[in-house]
Amino acid sequence: MGKIVVTEFITLDGIIEDPGGAEGTPNGGWSFRSPAPDAEQFKFEELLAANVQLMGRVTYEGFAAAWPAMEETTGEFGKRMNSMPKVVVSTTLTDPAWKNTTVISGDVAAEVARLKARYEGDVLVPASATLVDTLREHDLVDEYRLMVHPVVLGSGKRLFKDGAAGTELALADSRKVGPDVLLLIYRPASRPGRDDTPAS
Repeated sequence: MGKIVVTEFITLDGIIEDPGGAEGTPNGGWSFRSPAPDAEQFKFEELLAANVQLMGRVTYEGFAAAWPAMEETTGEFGKRMNSMPKVVVSTTLTDPAWKNTTVISGDVAAEVARLKARYEGDVLVPASATLVDTLREHDLVDEYRLMVHPVVLGSGKRLFKDGAAGTELALADSRKVGPDVLLLIYRPASRPGRDDTPAS
């Protein structure tokens, strides 16, 4: 049985929108304001531990436009991004160009549950706020990995939208990945028998 892992760059006020600046939003690129020298190694290890990536359409289209052209400059990270299986949730995307991509367009909760049953390793969910909200509502998220940057934006797309009640989490691990950047790993607090071994 696989594990649904939500992985996000996030500000102190909970915003996950455009951390790298590629989306062209007014506040984009905020993740570069604070150095995080250990973040790159963590993200690579995280990617290696995953069997598949699960994304919403907007995140998928951004990744699909960028990563095929970045493989030569990003080395093993780029090779892994491009070669591993990708699953995108969309009702409008019918012919994805990024290799190894499957589209989910029906019952998202049922399809993701089947995805968890199919893979033994992590099902990695980067960004994809709308999809994450759907997964949370159906109690499908097994772990949140939040790389918290000391930035307050005041507005933008948040990880947890207004009214997202009923989510109680337990801290499984925490560490510094930069002088002022923290990695916080949370798991649902209410599931009996959950393995609380800190994530690597």
